[in-house]
Amino acid sequence: MDDAPVPANRHTAAELCDLPARELCRLMSRRDLSPVELMRACLARIEAVEPAVNALAATDFERALAQAREAEDRLMHGRASGLLHGLPLGVKDLQDTAGLLTTHGNIRWRAHVPEADASLVARLRAAGAIVTAKTNVPDMGAGANTRNPVWGATGNPFAPMLNAGGSSGGSAAALATGMLPLCTGSDTGGSLRIPAALCGVVGFRPSPGLIGYEARALGWSPLSVLGPMGRDVADTALMMAANVGAHPLDPISRAIDPNLFLGTAPVDPHELRVGWTADFGVCAVAPEIRRAFRARVDAVGRIARVCEPVAFTWGDEVHRAFDVLRAESFLAGFADAAASGEQTLSPNVRANLEIARGMTLQDRAQAHLVQTRMARDLARVFERFDLLIAPVSPLTPFPWTTLYATEVDGHTMRNYYEWLALTYVVTLATPPALSLPCGRDECGMPFGLQMIGPLYGDARLLSIAQAFETAWAADPRLARPRPDLTRLRDPQPSLKALVTHPPG
Repeated sequence: MDDAPVPANRHTAAELCDLPARELCRLMSRRDLSPVELMRACLARIEAVEPAVNALAATDFERALAQAREAEDRLMHGRASGLLHGLPLGVKDLQDTAGLLTTHGNIRWRAHVPEADASLVARLRAAGAIVTAKTNVPDMGAGANTRNPVWGATGNPFAPMLNAGGSSGGSAAALATGMLPLCTGSDTGGSLRIPAALCGVVGFRPSPGLIGYEARALGWSPLSVLGPMGRDVADTALMMAANVGAHPLDPISRAIDPNLFLGTAPVDPHELRVGWTADFGVCAVAPEIRRAFRARVDAVGRIARVCEPVAFTWGDEVHRAFDVLRAESFLAGFADAAASGEQTLSPNVRANLEIARGMTLQDRAQAHLVQTRMARDLARVFERFDLLIAPVSPLTPFPWTTLYATEVDGHTMRNYYEWLALTYVVTLATPPALSLPCGRDECGMPFGLQMIGPLYGDARLLSIAQAFETAWAADPRLARPRPDLTRLRDPQPSLKALVTHPPG
């Protein structure tokens, strides 16, 4: 390739921020768009809307611009570095970034600057992505309301005084507002799917082991995974291709061909067999969410070859199983801090540790028996169906000032995370699952449709989700909703109200 400069592109800065990530990659690969121009467009969007939603934690704008210039130089000399070359990237503030604050939203870590990237971040940098900012999380990632004493709260892009979900809430809000084209996430009980649903983007929880995760304290546990987030399914699949791979320090990770997630054969939704459940027989769901979900079931039924209800016989033992396995993982991750009497642990983390203290080996054995049965039950479902659908969240977004939902449809929640049961029962059974933005609920807020596939059928699940996304793209009742950015012109100082110590 010659050394001719990258020509000016034909899109305005605002248009660039709303283009799909894969289209931005295509424009840059053809030298129709400069990585510097794209970075400046994203920084301008951040300046315009970030004060209204507070989605970002630490930022790295100066270094990001320098790296964008290097990316442009490599393009000019035919040395593009990978699938995501030149794309600005948001990294969840639970994942280490070399030379950039990683606080976990916790005051103990408010000055923590890692020396090395987490393996996920290193892999994305190697694919050409440019780390531009960290995205906000709940304190230590515990809970589905993104608020903490270091950075404050993240507001929902559709109504900033409402909850953006969590724990990947900053990533979801940054994507929905066009501040960044791709963001990272992670998921234990729903932390990719819940914020994606509440903010109107895609969050994908992969099968355990597809993305090497060396930082997981319990290396053999499938409970916590890393995953990609994008504004649509194809962008999410692109990021998945750049994410996947084994890691020598992750005993359940596995090698997988990234090309499985690129250019897969299109799926004909008319040939699909789809099963559905509104509650898995054991989850509390608000009536308005049930009605919204039923409308989506009807929409699926108008397309799919088969669309039938699936009966689950799970009982309260699934909640107890998640209590035990979640508490076990928190005890493994925070035992030293708890033993030392560490006072900076968030109330949610302390709640998990308190649950753990009352558990026995019999509890742990029973939890694993329940989890095994759930996985086998779901495997039998996929002998009959290609796809299982359910709601993601049992509630429309509530105010971020409410730490968590204490009641759903008249049922009192036992702890801060039981309202997430629609996603954590899927976590327990271990299949891949994503949240597909699917219109709005009765309150005018985004509705996320949970799409679940068989274990290690991740590429096929993404293809199926894309098929429905395409089929519904022209229907405003079912297509991805977009926030009105003109309503995000005014800063929301109250989102910073929780900050007690400035980072740095």
